[in-house]
Amino acid sequence: MTARASGQASAGELLQLVRSGRATTRGALQRATGLSRATVGQRLDRLFRAGWLREGAGGPVDSPLGGRPAMTLEFDDAHAVVLAADLDTRHARAAVLTLTGEILAEQHDALLIDDGPEAVLGELGRWFAELLRKSAAAPGSVCGIGLAVPGPVDSETGRVVQPPIMPGWDGYDIRSRLARAFTEHTGGPAVPVLVDNDANLMAYGEQRVLYPDCSALVLVKVSTGIGAGVIVDGTVYRGIDGGAGDIGHIRVGAEALCRCGSYGCLAAVASGGAVARRLAAQGVPAASGSDVRDLLAAGHPEAAALAREAGRQVGDVLATVVTLLNPGVLVIAGDLAGTPFLTGVRELLYQRALPRSTARLDVVTSRLGEQAGLVGAGALVVEHLYAPERVEERLAALGV
Repeated sequence: MTARASGQASAGELLQLVRSGRATTRGALQRATGLSRATVGQRLDRLFRAGWLREGAGGPVDSPLGGRPAMTLEFDDAHAVVLAADLDTRHARAAVLTLTGEILAEQHDALLIDDGPEAVLGELGRWFAELLRKSAAAPGSVCGIGLAVPGPVDSETGRVVQPPIMPGWDGYDIRSRLARAFTEHTGGPAVPVLVDNDANLMAYGEQRVLYPDCSALVLVKVSTGIGAGVIVDGTVYRGIDGGAGDIGHIRVGAEALCRCGSYGCLAAVASGGAVARRLAAQGVPAASGSDVRDLLAAGHPEAAALAREAGRQVGDVLATVVTLLNPGVLVIAGDLAGTPFLTGVRELLYQRALPRSTARLDVVTSRLGEQAGLVGAGALVVEHLYAPERVEERLAALGV
């Protein structure tokens, strides 16, 4: 956001300047916005009364213009918490997070997405109640809920759109059901619910925490299916209706039947589920991507060989992705993320992509790991609720 220099910057825009670190004193806010000292003081007073700003713990700092030291301003991340959940096909993870992304309490357990949205979202409501107890956070302190799901999501409605691995979820009103489950199980007030694709939110979490200066980042999640999240200039790129990054359904010429109903999709031959089926055919007990992950962790040679081959198939597709988007960071995540798969990706990616496209590219595995989706979901909620235009709406609703 560029603060308006016409003297019309809102309280929400002042908060954004403080949160981003671009202006952290009253004088700096005056210079950035063109507002008078009195007007800055009035708008900051609203933010203080809402509990969203505080004076910096570091105390006053010297003014660049001389005179009395200026008191620094900070976003007060203790005034609320966020709930987040990340659904996979056979298990889920949920957490309570601070407004700056610190996880206060976390739960990971089996939860079958095939059981359908009514049962799964109801169970998440129970998880949230338990997590709030563990973190000693009051239900009334929750400002919003973020949910990551393994399917394409229309961000305007929060509904999944024809998800291949989420039977019974197509078009379901996830926001309303999860909000109701939260209220039923915690007694807390109604809060906004934001829903997005899991790869999108994992990419968002990685970019915000680890690569904040990277203007183009791609994350590829390889688990039961294959999907990609794309971050451009700090924002999730979703496409027209949430379908951007669905690389698992690019045709690669094979004849394997995909869960989407088509033949030859990348996910049908190179996902964790596909590798598990190949291992099972060889007599190795494996039914899912998580089983493959466990075998890889144990150094199983057949699993490692098949994971490397899957990486080569994914790397072949990613050569086109990298050539098109020219990212600075390519993150490999999910059940297959590890040395064998990453080696295979690099072999084909560097072989097929133009040298110029990969000269400044870092190909890495996820550093946030299984918490990436939670961190991204929490950040999505915070950025939504504290966006300048929404700050004004919320302050008005608070009567501030």
